[in-house]
Amino acid sequence: MGGLQAFLLPAALILLTASLSECELKCQPHHSGPSYDSLQEVFDRKPFRPAVNLSNPTSANISFTLYAVLGVNEKTQILTTFLWLRMYWFHEFLIWDPDICDGVTKISLPVNNLWMPDIIVYELLVSSDMDVGPVCPTYVDDDVSQACPYVYVNHTGHIRYDRMLRLVSACNLEIFSFPFDIQNCTFTFGSYMHTIKDVRVKTALPFDQMSENSKRYLEASGEWELVVILGEEGILKFGIDEWDIITFWVVIKRRPILYVVNLLIPSSFLMIIDILSFYLPPHSVDRASFKMTLILGYTVFLLIMNDLLPSTANGTPIIGIYFSVCLALMVISLLETVIITNVLHHNSMKYRDVPHWVQVVVLKYIGRLICYKWPEEMPKSEVTKTDSNDPWTINTSHTTSSQLSANSVCLSGGVAVPELVEICEDLRAMRSHLNVLQHAERLQDQWCHVGYVLDFLLFRIYLIIITCYALVIISMWSIWMYH
Repeated sequence: MGGLQAFLLPAALILLTASLSECELKCQPHHSGPSYDSLQEVFDRKPFRPAVNLSNPTSANISFTLYAVLGVNEKTQILTTFLWLRMYWFHEFLIWDPDICDGVTKISLPVNNLWMPDIIVYELLVSSDMDVGPVCPTYVDDDVSQACPYVYVNHTGHIRYDRMLRLVSACNLEIFSFPFDIQNCTFTFGSYMHTIKDVRVKTALPFDQMSENSKRYLEASGEWELVVILGEEGILKFGIDEWDIITFWVVIKRRPILYVVNLLIPSSFLMIIDILSFYLPPHSVDRASFKMTLILGYTVFLLIMNDLLPSTANGTPIIGIYFSVCLALMVISLLETVIITNVLHHNSMKYRDVPHWVQVVVLKYIGRLICYKWPEEMPKSEVTKTDSNDPWTINTSHTTSSQLSANSVCLSGGVAVPELVEICEDLRAMRSHLNVLQHAERLQDQWCHVGYVLDFLLFRIYLIIITCYALVIISMWSIWMYH
């Protein structure tokens, strides 16, 4: 048995050498390179896979360089890129001896006259353990892609084919963190028809080298920046057939400076103006009209900048939520102004006393919480009582006795002097009017302090909310810059 194997092995090597020698191209004397007749024989075999033994698969190697990201359509979930594609495969009928062919080791031939593997790009990312079939290839716009009509052929039978490719492919785009988003799109290369028994597909370069080559061209190219290109070689199974595939993960990151300058900074300026509007007098009607004008201007700003925001049915970007929250905060600010105006004007004009619970909760506890500074002429302890030492203060407890003494003076001697009666009536009217004015002033002063305390409280709450919201946005930007 061992003797039979020792006999068959050299015989197989001899047959293989003889078959390869028969496939070698012939060269004519005094001519560089293979002869035209031998090349024409190879061209005539174009419909057939170039293998001496069809049971041996043809090897194909693929690499690409990402030259530019032409567009990202979030609504249709489409990524448009421009690639420099390079493909190698082995042609067993294009082999010659450079020593015989005047030292020629490489020639160029028309690609249309040679067999080439049917390598396509798939739309769907499939892993090696999934039992699914091939899907339709991604759309390639041939009208704008410049295809090279020639290939380089080495004397060993290895062919190199280069092509610039504009690729429009499907990509699952996540826009929640726009404009600080990072997208991970997939390119899956594989043979459309030939299984692993006919064509084996491998990478021509390591994945990290392809990533570095692509970064050199995308460093200052447009809106997108390349993070990394990852890849994996796998097998696509469908029924009993298997296909070789290479899956590339292209991770790109958006440069957000355009959207920060055109969207976030103007919106932040409007929010700062809205915060500063709290320093307008709360009892002034100008504050409410100013805030209404500010809301109108912010709405016009959103309508103008709507074209810069991505739109998709899968989700809403966080910047859209940011604008909505900013608009809601402006509306809340306007409502706060309306409430304070109502407290300062409506309740005080009705001459209603400040309820006791309002004095305790608002003037005592909330005022102490927000460190409200009371005016020097009205200390906190005297907010709810009247200054009896004020010369203009009319003590209503002595009004009756004063009126009685005045009446006694006017009616002294039992005879009413008309002039004195008139003077007494005028004094009573003046006293009553001053009493009403003093009471109204006291009530208005109390309600003003209630309004000021509430205005200080709501302003601080508003400021805390905006500060927290700004910190969230800045944190997201910092995380994006870190990654």
